Amino acid sequence: MATVAELQAALRQSQAEAERYRLLLQHSGEVSWMADCASLRLTWLSPAAGRQFGYTLESAQALAAGLLQQLPARLARHANGDPSRLRLLRETELPHADGRLLPVEIESTLILDEHGAAVSVVGIVRDLSARRELAAQQKKFASMLSHEFRTPLSTIDGAVQRLEMTGAHHDEATRKRYRKIQTAVDRMLAMLDEYLSPERMASIGRERQPNEISPATLLESVAEQARHRRGAISVRTDALPQWMRCDPAGVRLCLEILVDNAIKYTSANTPIELIGKMASEGGVEFLVRDHGAGVPAAELAHVFDKSFRGSNAAGVDGSGLGLYMARAVVDVHGGTLTATNVSESGAEFRIWLPVGPAAGKSLARSGGSSDNSLDAS
Repeated sequence: MATVAELQAALRQSQAEAERYRLLLQHSGEVSWMADCASLRLTWLSPAAGRQFGYTLESAQALAAGLLQQLPARLARHANGDPSRLRLLRETELPHADGRLLPVEIESTLILDEHGAAVSVVGIVRDLSARRELAAQQKKFASMLSHEFRTPLSTIDGAVQRLEMTGAHHDEATRKRYRKIQTAVDRMLAMLDEYLSPERMASIGRERQPNEISPATLLESVAEQARHRRGAISVRTDALPQWMRCDPAGVRLCLEILVDNAIKYTSANTPIELIGKMASEGGVEFLVRDHGAGVPAAELAHVFDKSFRGSNAAGVDGSGLGLYMARAVVDVHGGTLTATNVSESGAEFRIWLPVGPAAGKSLARSGGSSDNSLDAS
């Protein structure tokens, strides 16, 4: 039998745990809530509901109606033996206290008693307004960038076609150059359709995309392609996950832009390193490091600006859009792209992506529906 001292110690520990949970809920940015299944009423609402939606538990009738609208049908399906109703994730709109509708993601779980009957439901609400705004910006960016590329490409395309039509007297070498230019223009237009359509950009970095690429394989393939232009390109990896969730074409494009930039701005014998590893702050980082002269310190803050070309760009082909485009794709993934000068290494460009440390494919949620879809009922 436990002594009085042991019981007091257990009570103090329980009170300390309760206080820690209270502080977590008090300061969390996510709206957490709990409802009673019998009465279909909210019994708990975290303080974040006041900050994000303007509600308290006592004034949250409109919010409760949105949260619990589908609960009766869900309880009936669970009672009839449907295990997919145990945990649900859905997107909808909920009213703010001022009348605005906010896009949200609701994740909720049924709490069962010892007989397997649902007695309460707990959940969290995430505001998707920032995500929706980002999606709108992505489409706007893609349309702008596609237009800026297509206008000069169309001019080149038309000029080359005219030269071919009117250049019957030109020698074979000249006509061959025309065909080479035409092929390059066609390839660029195809890349616009593949990578920079609004639909394509909007799909990059979505939370529910599956893990689709091995980061080590990605780095090696980018390096292998670039070695046709610069032999001294090495790859080093350290403790990378086996798979990472991203848009493979988008991340590959970013790396290719950074490597291309390093090749253009260093001499022919300068080595270039591609490094992949887990970041100290969590996530994955890719480094593209050269051993050249680096970026002028005064220009580091502007290298990702649209159409910016540095003081050392004289004689180097380019439009100033490559790094701008690369950062935009990384931003879509929720990551960062930065540039620094490393004293012993020249310039270093760092892609950071919020990728978890666990390897392997993402699996369906426990208790999820059979097709892993977002069932709203």
